[in-house]
Amino acid sequence: MSPRSAAAGLRSGPADFVIRLSSTPRGARLARRLSEQQLAAWGIPYGSGTARTVALVTAELASNAITHGRLPGRDFRLALVRLPHAVRIEVTDARPERLLPNPSPALPDATAGRGLLIVDAYADRWGCTVRDTCTKTVWAEVATTETADRSGAPPGS
Repeated sequence: MSPRSAAAGLRSGPADFVIRLSSTPRGARLARRLSEQQLAAWGIPYGSGTARTVALVTAELASNAITHGRLPGRDFRLALVRLPHAVRIEVTDARPERLLPNPSPALPDATAGRGLLIVDAYADRWGCTVRDTCTKTVWAEVATTETADRSGAPPGS
């Protein structure tokens, strides 16, 4: 999916989990860990396919936010939304003028440039939304394969 087709990515409801994190490597690591923890709270077990995929996509989006969307003194925001058959990851940074390029293969010996390819490969849908002059939100949706009820209780409890 092209990140330019962002209009389809607008959501209307509130996020189930929202946190501001420092635009540092530590903040990106914490985003990944918090996404795994939130999925576990929703009844999606650690180490499951969905949990690993959401953690990977969250890590890539957070890493891009601190690498390409950082302004000194500005945090990034992580939001997770539990949809009926997916988890939506939203990472908001402070650089709306830096829109996402279309993912293209990196050179074989390149040490960077594969993040959006990973997001494109693992997310069912993804894109970028600019809602105001101060922020940009990159979002991705990952289908859930595990069953868990909406309250967060594990199946069968």
